[in-house]
Amino acid sequence: MTTILIIVLILLLVGGLPVFPHSRSWGYGPSGIIGVILVVLLILLVLGRI
Repeated sequence: MTTILIIVLILLLVGGLPVFPHSRSWGYGPSGIIGVILVVLLILLVLGRI
C-alpha cells in the first residue's frame, strides 16, 4: 500500500508541474490541489491510518 501511494504521489507531482505547453495557463491550481492531498496523507500517516 505504501509503495502504491509513493508512486501515485510522484506521478501527481510530475503531472502538476506547469512545464507542458497545454498546462502553462493553469497557474497554481494543480500544485495547490497536490499540496492539499499531501497534507491529508501526512496527517493520516501520523495518525496511523495508513
